[in-house]
Amino acid sequence: MADRYASFEALSECERSGRDFGVRAFRRNERTVVVAPHGGRIEPGTSEIAEAIAGEDFCFYAFEGTKPRHNVRLHITSTRFDEPQCLNLVSNSERVVTVHGEDSREKVVFLGGRDADALTRLRGTLERRGFCVKIHRNPRLQGLDQLNICNRGKRRAGIQLELSRGLRRSFFRSLSTAGRATRTVRFEEFVAAVRDAIM
Repeated sequence: MADRYASFEALSECERSGRDFGVRAFRRNERTVVVAPHGGRIEPGTSEIAEAIAGEDFCFYAFEGTKPRHNVRLHITSTRFDEPQCLNLVSNSERVVTVHGEDSREKVVFLGGRDADALTRLRGTLERRGFCVKIHRNPRLQGLDQLNICNRGKRRAGIQLELSRGLRRSFFRSLSTAGRATRTVRFEEFVAAVRDAIM
């Protein structure tokens, strides 16, 4: 499905901050920023996962859908994602790690981005902890475009994590707003694996 909005400016002309969407951002060590560009109710679970990966060590950013329904309308594709706070954090960071939600039922991490060395480390760390790791068949979900938000840091090469719905469901009691408050052991194992690879 095509995005309703081609830019944050277009979105903000029709949707209201504080009612339809919100932005959360924490500036810490600018070496790395962890970003959930489709957080909240857009791609459920991605905000929580990104914030846990960032922890107290890395910068964190989430654009979050908060509408009662139809939050998918707030999706701005990664090559056009241009919310100003996000661009500021990303442009000042050496490495960008983005966390996305993919819709398949299989429990899989689809790795993408242009940081080949970091992706090799990350694949090994995840596989050692028993996670299924693949490259998505859809080229648009491989994070290789130079305009992709994960590749817009100082290195121009970042990491994109596309987490299937099946995998995200295994991280929480459920993907509802209330269900995401309860995290599973698998959530903690995933976060630890990613942090180990990017520290």
